[in-house]
Parts: sequence; C-alpha cells; structure tokens
Amino acid sequence: MGTFAKLARRALETETPVMVQIQELIHGAKDAMSLAQGVVYWQPPEQALKKAQNIVLEPSISHYGADEGLPELRLALLEKLRRENKLTRSSVMVTAGANQAFVNLVLTLCDPGDSVVMFAPYYFNAYMSFQMTGINNILVGPSNPRTLLPEIEWLENTLSEKENKAVPKLVTIVNPGNPSGSYIPTYLLQRISDLCKSAGAWLVVDNTYEYFMYDGLQHSCIEGSHIVNIFSFSKAYGMMGWRVGYIAYPTEVDGFGAQLLKVQDNIPICASIIGQRLALYSLEVGPEWIRERVQDLVKTREVLKEALSPLGEGAVRGGEGAIYLWAKLPDKFPDDYKVVQWLVRRHGVVVVPGSASGVAGCIRISFGGLKKADCEVAAGRLRKGLEELVADGMV
Repeated sequence: MGTFAKLARRALETETPVMVQIQELIHGAKDAMSLAQGVVYWQPPEQALKKAQNIVLEPSISHYGADEGLPELRLALLEKLRRENKLTRSSVMVTAGANQAFVNLVLTLCDPGDSVVMFAPYYFNAYMSFQMTGINNILVGPSNPRTLLPEIEWLENTLSEKENKAVPKLVTIVNPGNPSGSYIPTYLLQRISDLCKSAGAWLVVDNTYEYFMYDGLQHSCIEGSHIVNIFSFSKAYGMMGWRVGYIAYPTEVDGFGAQLLKVQDNIPICASIIGQRLALYSLEVGPEWIRERVQDLVKTREVLKEALSPLGEGAVRGGEGAIYLWAKLPDKFPDDYKVVQWLVRRHGVVVVPGSASGVAGCIRISFGGLKKADCEVAAGRLRKGLEELVADGMV
C-alpha cells in the first residue's frame, strides 16, 4: 500500500473560519435572523452602480490592470488620505479587500518564527492570517475589561528587550475594533505607535470602520516609517461582495512597495477592475453619503443594547465605533459555541461566539446588517433567548 501525501501542517493548524461555521448554522436553521456577520444593509451609491453598469462591456474591464491598482483610483485615494485621514507620507496599493491587504502585509513584513502581538478580543481573520503563514508565536495581550482598550503596560513590557527573547516583529490593532466596537483614542494610538517605534516593531492599523463612529467621537489616523494603515470599501460603501480595500504604507521606506508587489502579483494580480471602478465612482459621491447611513445605525445599536439587558449591568461593552457590541455571558456558560448553537436552534437568532476572538464566555453582536424593523424582530428573539438562558439555562 502506497504512502499518502500529507496536507500542510500550517493549514491543518489554522483555525476553521468562524464565519464558515456560522453560515453552516444559518443554512441548517429555518428562518434564522443573523446578527453575526460584519456586513451593512445598504448597497453602493446608486449613481456609482449606474456608472459601473454602463462600463461592463468596455474591454478594459476584462483585462488585467496594474498590480498596485488603477492609477486614477490610487490618485483619488491619495487625495482622500490627505484630506480625511491627514496622511501625507503614504503610498497606496489597492487590494481585494482588507483581509487580503492584511495577508499581503504579513507575507511582506514577517518571517516564520517571528513573534507578533494582538489584543484579545482580536479579529479572528487576522489571527488566522498569522497561523496560515507560519507565524505561530502569536502573543495575545489583554484588553481593559471595562473599556476593551489594549493594556498599554502589558505592551510596554512585551516590547522591551529581555535576555533570550526576540522583540515582536509586528503589532496589529483594529480601530474602531472588530469584534469589540471599541475606539482607540488618538493619545493611546500614539502611545502604541511610540512603543513600537522604540522597539523596532511594525504597527499595522486596520481602519475598516473609520466612518463608523458614534456619540460625537472622531476617528483619527497616524503615520510614520513603522506604521501601515489598512482601509476598506466593503462596509462604508456597502461593497462587501466587490472586494476592494487598500494599504497606505510609508513612502519613505525603501523597497516596501516593491516587496508588496511580489505578494500582490501572486495572490490576486490585481483587485477586480470593475470593483476598482465602482470604488472610484463611490469616492466621487463622498463620505457624507456614508455618514447619513451610519447615523441610522445608532437606533439599531440601542435596540440591541436593550435586547442584551437580561445579561445584567456591565455585561455589554463596545459599540462606540464599528458595528459591534461585545457581551459577557453568565459565568455558568463558558462554552459560548454551545450558547450560539442553542440560540439559533431554539430562538432563530445568530451571533458570533467570543472564543473565536480569544475570549471564551462572550458573544459578538453586529448591528449593521439589518434595517431597523428587521433588527427589532431579531432583537426580540435575542432578548427572549437570553431571558430564558439566564432563568432556566439551555433547556
């Protein structure tokens, strides 16, 4: 009998995507309503979609484009970065979404055996990106249990050189947070940046939810020779399925763009051309279009906060930004996957288990994907489920 060929250990040791598991749960349930996936309910701007519709037959749409992105889109993005994000020393690469941008960066900046830093609760896809590229030394730092912000003292200790311990190569954060919905204020972002710079570590900031800010808070970015910023069109312009994101990397670092291009050319070659054109047309509509829709999410956020109230005072955190609330389950339910499965099966509502983000006994709730009327129905199911859970357990 012959020897069987083996699958790669790094693939086998990479966690199963939680959203794939969630999609299987939804497909196996009747009429389940999802508060799980990080999506928004709106489509791209109508005038941008009409322009995209009119160019489908253009030959250029079916050809490869420049690896780093369409020149006209990159110029528009540089202007947007300057005007909105106050980033003036960054170059741009367009990617097939922010997740692909992150993989590009891990492959460009990290070697197998390097250590990297994340903070729990962390973004599960970023964690998987490290695993599947052979970065197994993932140092998961704590967040303040009240604010869900990174514990700066832990980071300072972790980045200081100690005997026989290499300094982490890269620190990554999502701001505002996925899965936490917490916003890292400028002073704390700057402090994290200063610690990374002193230690010679890269700082990668995922700004996917830059427009999703509430209660008068303002998003901010910082830049430097050690900082890379990631952005996305997916949520802001309702372009989840079009797959367009971009990297803003330091122009002053020699060779950075050339190394990124090696990775880009071997994964997508270039982001979808029609997706990039739609992104350009959406940029022309401008950020006020996004902000109008984002402010409507305040209502759905409040509806879901109320639905989570059976968990008790202090159980619900986050929601200052992004499209997420983070909730702690009662201590007697540490297996959040079981609770999530029970909520789907018995109450027809879907949330994400916190253990997928490194914190067991919690759930992530998305308030972006349903319009208010549908959200109220889903919230009613969630509240009923949590009331039953607290009173009687998983009957």
